[in-house]
Amino acid sequence: MPELVFFSGTMDCGKSTLALQIAHNRSARGLQSVIFTRDDRAGEGKLSSRLGLVTEAVEATPELDLYAFVVECLSRGGKVDYVIVDEAQFLLTEQIDQLARIVDDLDLDVFAFGITTDFRTRLFPGSQRLIELADRVETLQVEAMCWCGARATHNARTAGGEMVVEGEQVVVGNVGVAAEVVGYEVLCRRHHRKRMTSAAARAAALSPDVLPVTSG
Repeated sequence: MPELVFFSGTMDCGKSTLALQIAHNRSARGLQSVIFTRDDRAGEGKLSSRLGLVTEAVEATPELDLYAFVVECLSRGGKVDYVIVDEAQFLLTEQIDQLARIVDDLDLDVFAFGITTDFRTRLFPGSQRLIELADRVETLQVEAMCWCGARATHNARTAGGEMVVEGEQVVVGNVGVAAEVVGYEVLCRRHHRKRMTSAAARAAALSPDVLPVTSG
């Protein structure tokens, strides 16, 4: 039976890499896909991973009806065997409903990949709807790591090298970018609560207050 599967995890856990791997494996068997993405780091209409892999995709703008797009492809004689959606957290809730309709009405597997919560630890609306509708929710087994070595469970947004907890839910950035721009970092819950990023930890370690005192 076709399924709607939601692969979730933090940043840096290999979601886009797995999406590209699924596309590669199925393509090698003669199966063809429609790939949707939204706000990929490589630019509009791209699905990319941090390993440097990239492929063409359809930009899932808020105006795009995903179900109607796939139906049109089939109506024009195109072959569609399955659907991949990356950055699914950015989709509208109605677009997630359209993905479920692709599974139920067109008998196609849909593999959606996305982050569950934002930098404020709040569910993305798209991810919440996927959790509500998906036949399966799979947590990726490749664990991202906090700077302290613990398992990373939360996504942090940084600006000017400091963690921020207010602002628009969607601001496109990347992991490990220059300190003067908006970036993201994965943290364990403890250090997310303490707003202790890797940069903050380095600064604390170098602070004169924690340096050993030598006698005169």
